[in-house]
Amino acid sequence: MSLRIVVCVKYVPDATGDRHFAEDLTVDRDDVDGLLSELDEYAVEQALQIKEAADDDAEITVLTVGPEDAKDALRKALSMGADKAVHVEDDDLHGTDVMGTSLVLAKAVEETGYDLVIAGMASTDGTMGVLPAILAERLGVPQVTLLSEVSVEGGVVKGRRDGDTASEQLEASLPAVVSVTDQSGEARYPSFKGIMAAKKKPVKSLDLDDLDIDAESVGLEGAWTKVDSAAERPARTAGTIVKDEGEGGKQLAEFLAGQKFI
Repeated sequence: MSLRIVVCVKYVPDATGDRHFAEDLTVDRDDVDGLLSELDEYAVEQALQIKEAADDDAEITVLTVGPEDAKDALRKALSMGADKAVHVEDDDLHGTDVMGTSLVLAKAVEETGYDLVIAGMASTDGTMGVLPAILAERLGVPQVTLLSEVSVEGGVVKGRRDGDTASEQLEASLPAVVSVTDQSGEARYPSFKGIMAAKKKPVKSLDLDDLDIDAESVGLEGAWTKVDSAAERPARTAGTIVKDEGEGGKQLAEFLAGQKFI
């Protein structure tokens, strides 16, 4: 039986766009372009490399939870080389936090079937970085997170985690959940052939009823974490110009000291 890999990806607002909150203090996703989270591209890349090392005896499913436009993130991953996709979409998911998202992902992963789940180290919008660990807990399987190198052999996933003072060699028996960092290897660009092929690859749609999830356990009302208040970032003010008329160095030092930079 081929190795079943599920890659969890997220459709996020473009970090270079003008991002802000909606009236209910959730991220306004309508007024800014979205895309596949850059950190999740590394997860897709590692899944592809594992499949290639297995002589293509593996199947890669990309999974996302999000609105209709989230299919764009799935298509990007499919054009990179993933085999099929699963999209969980439901109006009641609006405002869902990491706890609710992990529940939905766990149910969808179980529905899809898996041996290995791969995720990025964090999303580029929420940047919490805890979802892989929570997902592993919900699935009841081992977790090996923040890997800069990952491989699968003989029913075991192995990887290297690099820290500030040491590197650890880790492994876990499958099934398991892993997350990879942005040091795991540059993600490939989709080829024209891959982009055209992605249009024909299957994308399965699921909702909360399909996953037997109560709407009250997700969404804004079921969230464990919420934004209480938000304010616009103050506009940038003009900087201070120090003219060097013989005392420039002294004035600069005094300015830096006043700002507690020195």
